[in-house]
Amino acid sequence: MTDQIDQENFDEIEAHLAGTLKPVTAPSGLFQSLYERIQFPSPSEITLRLSDWRKLIFVFGGVLSGMLLLITLARALYHIVGRKGIM
Repeated sequence: MTDQIDQENFDEIEAHLAGTLKPVTAPSGLFQSLYERIQFPSPSEITLRLSDWRKLIFVFGGVLSGMLLLITLARALYHIVGRKGIM
């Protein structure tokens, strides 16, 4: 019985939205301008970036250090808040 009522409510809402919402089309030049603005690096540039192993290790180490710092802060806050809740 409740499934039928829920379905009727859903149908009413759907009919109302279908009557109020209008289909929207994108401007004709939108996708062309977006494609021109997005610049994909060439395969040689990608290999050049990956071959710079010192920079790659530095970035990787920075990301790991940042994640470790966030985890440590989250654990510290959890313990501080958890202990206050017990007392």
